[in-house]
Amino acid sequence: MSTRTFILTKEEALAQRGWNLVDAEGRSLGRVATQVANLLRGKGKPSFSPHIDCGDFVVVVNAGKVRLTGRKASDKVYHRHTGWPGGIRTTTAGELVSDRPERLVRTAVMGMLPKNRLSRRLITKLKVYAGTEHPHGAQQATPVPAQD
Repeated sequence: MSTRTFILTKEEALAQRGWNLVDAEGRSLGRVATQVANLLRGKGKPSFSPHIDCGDFVVVVNAGKVRLTGRKASDKVYHRHTGWPGGIRTTTAGELVSDRPERLVRTAVMGMLPKNRLSRRLITKLKVYAGTEHPHGAQQATPVPAQD
């Protein structure tokens, strides 16, 4: 008697995709990013395969109201480069929360995904918005309870 291992195909993974809604208001940035990364990868599904994009779409609202613990608002520094010589730009996490909270959440989630081609495909399924309004109402996203 041999048992065959179930392997999910791309077509089956596309048929199982859903939409999830995560509210980041008052929640810690790392905890929100961990929950979103697991939803994007599909790790909570019984048909999870690490080499296939089998996760769901995720809509994050209230990214501007995410909580930074400790002194991260002033001490945590993000770097980016313009592509020009001497074009390094540094920004603190507190400045990102006030100016571009979508970038802060997206960067935190991207750091929790694998560093390969699959992660670049997964991050396209993440939709982040600073306020409560989002244009994905037709998809009827399922609200995900906080795991804090």
